[in-house]
Order: sequence, then structure tokens, then C-alpha cells
Amino acid sequence: MIVHIFLKRNIVKQHKIFSTLIIFFLLVSSGQGQVISGSAGSDASVEPRYIIDMPTAGILKKSQLAFDAEFFQQGGILFGFSYGLLDRLTLGISYGGYHLIGSEQAHFNPAPGFLIKFRIFEESINFPALVIGFDNQGREPYIDSTSRYTIKSPGIFAGLSKNYSFLGTLSFHGGVNYSLERADGDKDFNGYIGIEKSIGPTFSLLLEYNIALNDNTIRSLGKGKGYLNAYVSWSMGSGFTIGVGLKNLTKNQDNIQVGNRILRIEYVKNL
Repeated sequence: MIVHIFLKRNIVKQHKIFSTLIIFFLLVSSGQGQVISGSAGSDASVEPRYIIDMPTAGILKKSQLAFDAEFFQQGGILFGFSYGLLDRLTLGISYGGYHLIGSEQAHFNPAPGFLIKFRIFEESINFPALVIGFDNQGREPYIDSTSRYTIKSPGIFAGLSKNYSFLGTLSFHGGVNYSLERADGDKDFNGYIGIEKSIGPTFSLLLEYNIALNDNTIRSLGKGKGYLNAYVSWSMGSGFTIGVGLKNLTKNQDNIQVGNRILRIEYVKNL
């Protein structure tokens, strides 16, 4: 009986967190702040904050507000918002779960994810932009038995980004990270790289390789191949960017036929 009451209260609490984020999104997005173009294509006015799963050196400008919704396997949804508190400082919060779409019992993440991202160096002609930060939001379903997300969160990270003009925009990204999801016994540092190429003024193609050095032990989900992800995004205008992708093309986990399909929606406005 006591366990039943505890679980019931926990589910109610999780529903309140999720509902609060959605209501906040609806209220603020209906405000009168200045909308801008999206984060894809050569005409993008918003810096991409992630390659696909892993962070770039991109941040929001001061007083920019971003809302993100990601739809992933097993009826999963991850919803969050970020805010440019200072010219070089972005803060964020996210929450979600899986089986939220469909007839199966919904499973919510155990806690919200938090992001803090600070740019140390701005990009110059000879050097990339550099950020440091913390992000404990993993990707895809949370696995209770190993206290981790299917794709581990970045944790403590440092990210680099460098942009070039080549038939539009060509961007290179990379970084190192140390995830705090270590219950599977894999406590290694990790690294990742990525590339983004604009296709016309409003489309971008992105590739990301997460080496996954922290996900390759006997108790881990990964098989030592790393995670190769591909993604295409489109700036729709009025601050909206939509994208679709295939993840884990290396089949680094079991039960992968081609890749995990995702859909993302981003909305950014100036307050």
C-alpha cells in the first residue's frame, strides 16, 4: 500500500512538471517578442546549439528564448526551453518520457534535465568558438535498471565550432565530455565530432559521430562502434526550424534495423 501511494504521488509529480513546461511554452510563445529566422541554411540567424545529440559551441543571444520538442522511439517526447541570460551564457531545462504517445503506460524521466553553457572564446578567423558547460539531459528512453538514458547525457563538456564560407556555410564541430551516468560501470571520458553543410538559404545537412568511449563495457548498451547520426533541418521562418534524422546508423545497440527515427521542432524568439 505504501509503495503504491509513493508511486502514485511520483506519477502525479511528473505529470505536473511536464504540464508546467507545456503551459509555459504556450504562454510565452504567444507573447509579442520579436520572432526571427531559424537555425538551418546559409541565411540562419540562430546558432545551432547541438549537432544532433551533442553540444556545439553555439549559444543563444542575450534575451533570446528557445523552445524545443523532440519526438523519438517508443512514443517518446522531450520538451524543453533555453534562455540567453547573458551574451555568453545560456541556461536551459527539459523534461519528457516515453510511451507518451500510444496505448501503453507512460514512463516519465526521473528528473528534469538542466543545461548551463558558457562561451569562453568567440570564433575568430583563425580559431574556433569555445564553450564549457553542463547538460544532464540524455536522449531517448530512460532505463531504470542501469540509471541511464539510451544515449547518455553529455554531462560536463567542452565544445568547439568553426564556420567557413563554402557554397553557403560549412561548419565543423567537436568536443569532449564526461557523463555522470556511470551506474553501468563505464566512467570514461568521451569525444565527438560533427559537420554541418547548408543546402541553400534554409536547409542544412548534419552528420555527427559520438565515439561513445563511455558506453562500451560489458554492462553498457554500446558495442564499441560509436553512434553515427544523420539529420536534415529546415528553417520555416518566423523562428521555427523543423528537422528529421536517423540515429545509430552504426547499429551500436541491439534491436536496430536501420536507425532510430527522430523529429524535432525548434522555436526561437527575441524577448
